[in-house]
Amino acid sequence: MNFEDNKEFARKLDEQDPLRAFRDQFNFPPSRDGNSPVYLCGNSLGLQPKLAKKYVLDELANWANYAVDGHFHSERPWIEYHRHATRGFADLTGSKPSEVIAMNTLTVNLHFLMASFYRPTNARHKILIEEKAFPSDRYAAQSQIRMHGFDPEEGIVEWKSSNEDGWLALSDLADILEREGDSIALLLLPGVQYYTGQVLEMAEICRLGRDAGCVVGLDLAHAIGNVELHLNDWAPDFAAWCTYKYLNAGPGAIGGAFIHESHCSPENLNQLHGWWGHDDKTRFKMLPTFTPAAGAELWQISNPPILSLAPVIASLELFLEAGLPRLIEKSRSLTNYLRWLINRRFPEHIGILTPADARGAQLSLVVQDANIDGKTLFDRLRKLNVTGDWREPDVIRVAPAPMYNSFSDVFEFVERLELALK
Repeated sequence: MNFEDNKEFARKLDEQDPLRAFRDQFNFPPSRDGNSPVYLCGNSLGLQPKLAKKYVLDELANWANYAVDGHFHSERPWIEYHRHATRGFADLTGSKPSEVIAMNTLTVNLHFLMASFYRPTNARHKILIEEKAFPSDRYAAQSQIRMHGFDPEEGIVEWKSSNEDGWLALSDLADILEREGDSIALLLLPGVQYYTGQVLEMAEICRLGRDAGCVVGLDLAHAIGNVELHLNDWAPDFAAWCTYKYLNAGPGAIGGAFIHESHCSPENLNQLHGWWGHDDKTRFKMLPTFTPAAGAELWQISNPPILSLAPVIASLELFLEAGLPRLIEKSRSLTNYLRWLINRRFPEHIGILTPADARGAQLSLVVQDANIDGKTLFDRLRKLNVTGDWREPDVIRVAPAPMYNSFSDVFEFVERLELALK
């Protein structure tokens, strides 16, 4: 597409956008000091779908009207409420419905899954993470190593970037596995690197890990609802994600997990058991012996918090209606336009860390001018009612989410960025 640097061009792109009606299904922050909101922070917290309020109020009404009978007799009975997320999760992750489950939050799920899949031995106990892993993933890996009696300082192997842009290269990962693969029990890696926005080659990561005899786990916090996933085909052993970023399910919302079908037979693996992982046909017989549920539901421990899960289900309905392929197509157009405008207007002042050919909705911006402080620039943007995301030490992350952001949002961001730079 031949882009143009003017407001009318952006408005025309919005008029041609087949997904433009979805914008009206979200609540935006208010205008401030005469500035309309420019919200480009879907990679940190997605906007609230208007449908979420209705679904939460529905369950509050069911609680009021049915009390305990809401487990069985409401419109969406609580006893199987988590299954209303199954189709959406399966669709967004390229999984079979039996491989996904709505439960817990992200790091909690990583710990539960590592309890099953991280089975270290003296010879093979290390966990490979990326050098700039999201801190929670690093903390989780370190604590798992420590709790199994090993030294986290020695037990963490880092996949480091070998280029000045900070991008991760598969050749470097392959070299690590060639040298140290026999001592590595688990690869715990992201689908999208949170700092640079680089989309990693997940299919190849899974293949390399498998060939080296390692378990592979993926953190899809910045990937689900953002990029194309084929988990059943790629066959990581497990994956986990949150739902409050691109999935717009609200702060601290219930997350999700994937367990590949090859592990979903209870004879194959150890799990931490709880009564919601018991076969639902006999769960309420209150038997002293455990009968495992089928598929990923075996990994559930407790009944889900209904009021927290309601916005997840509401948001997934919007994703199913919009269709991930259409969302990804629009996302690429939005970020291509944003990249073009930034390169056109600020070639000497603003750099872009995110690879042009391996990225989702996020662009990570860095100030290249020594006379401009990045955090000061970010604070100026905030005063102009621009919501992005600051990540230490020097990155402003902006993410035009295709479900609700427009080309006019992208153009207005660049207008205010120019004002902030002045």
